[in-house]
Amino acid sequence: MEKYVTHAPNPAAGLSVRRSLIYLSVAGAAWGTAGAAATLLYRASDLGPVSLTFWRCAGGLVLLLAARAPRRPRGAARPGGPRRRAVLGTAATGLAFTLFQVAYFAAVQLTGLAVATVVTLGAGPVLIAVGARLTLGERLGAGGLAAVTGALGGLLVLVLGGGSAAVRPAGVGWALLSAAGYAAMTLLTRWAGRGGGGDPLATTAWSFAAGTVVLLPLAVAEGLLPHTVEPGRVLGLLAYVAAVPTALAYALYFAGAAVVRSATVSVIMLLEPVSAAVIAVALLGERLTAGMGLGTLLLLAAVTGLAYGEMRAAAARRRPVPV
Repeated sequence: MEKYVTHAPNPAAGLSVRRSLIYLSVAGAAWGTAGAAATLLYRASDLGPVSLTFWRCAGGLVLLLAARAPRRPRGAARPGGPRRRAVLGTAATGLAFTLFQVAYFAAVQLTGLAVATVVTLGAGPVLIAVGARLTLGERLGAGGLAAVTGALGGLLVLVLGGGSAAVRPAGVGWALLSAAGYAAMTLLTRWAGRGGGGDPLATTAWSFAAGTVVLLPLAVAEGLLPHTVEPGRVLGLLAYVAAVPTALAYALYFAGAAVVRSATVSVIMLLEPVSAAVIAVALLGERLTAGMGLGTLLLLAAVTGLAYGEMRAAAARRRPVPV
């Protein structure tokens, strides 16, 4: 009688690949709304970008701690082994998250939003693909390489297609450092997922805690409290930024990134500039250019192709194999 065995699915967080892809897509779209909310905040107050990032991390931390409060531990933690691995991984992820955020802000300040976005989000998938191959043994394949290349081309057209941008070497350096932090954060999350996964809420909370501590003195120097004649509007926007593109989006990101291949994660998260462009045209009155339309189509095609490939790979792992 012929016997069959099945390849075990990735155990991280108990999520299927399909649900993980949905989580990542929602997170990328939610990240894209942060720019529009920031624009409205700048119009309504004198809040600076560093202080906004501080309140984003601090507010997200408070919301996540409130969400975790009703959850009781199932048992006493055992020293060493998986517990030590989880603690070290969470701490390293928090440091990578902080580097990602702080270096990106410095890049925006020195070389502008467009160039900082292209360099950070463009270098991220390349660093992640190389890092995943060297440290996790994940192969991108010809189809994956074509999808990543198409996604990077779409990002370049989308962000820079609408006008000129000044490139300053110091800002590019900070953007590359930000991309390195982003890549480390993604690879560490995937590494933790391969070990059985961790609590996405705990990982997100510790990341926000690290960002809050690092940004506090910088935010105080810039001006921690906003001055405004519309306090209700400012508070509402701050609450939205803390809740949706921060607490919700990063919790979904850390959950999904533990299951899906790292290169696929990096391309799906390029939905952020697509979402931002749609909001800018629909709500902020910006003009839709041919570059924005072409870049959006290229990015969506790349995301769809990689997501389809990830689903096929997951189905192949579950298929019975004769032995």
